[in-house]
Amino acid sequence: MIKLNLPNYKFNIKSNENKTLIFDKLRKKFLVITPEEWVRQHFVSFLIEEKKYPISLIALEKQLVINNRTKRTDILIFNSLGNPYIIVECKAPSVKITQDAFDQIARYNLKLKADFLVVTNGLTHFFCKMDFENETYIFLKDIPIYKKG
Repeated sequence: MIKLNLPNYKFNIKSNENKTLIFDKLRKKFLVITPEEWVRQHFVSFLIEEKKYPISLIALEKQLVINNRTKRTDILIFNSLGNPYIIVECKAPSVKITQDAFDQIARYNLKLKADFLVVTNGLTHFFCKMDFENETYIFLKDIPIYKKG
């Protein structure tokens, strides 16, 4: 798989029936490694190892309904009160991050009301803080490290 613009992490990888699988430590099962899954697994490790977010506050592919359509967030981090805090949209490294990706995550956030949004393809990462008062987002250099409370 392609080298990403994230730290290197050790993953449990195996082959089965001509497919390469990666162990997802949150869902506790092996998944087929797609380019997007490769990015998701790296970013989850980044959140846990570098940003110190507890596994218990991270949900993967969390379902939500928007305009009677079922959608899924790639990564959703909750705060200690159980409210959405950070939404992460993962794209394959070959996918250029465009306004469409921001529009997608912004639609999700109309429902979730998270404080931070992240869009990543593993090579380029965009971090934003929501400004609900002005109905916009502010680009940041990074997302905050987890703080209890």
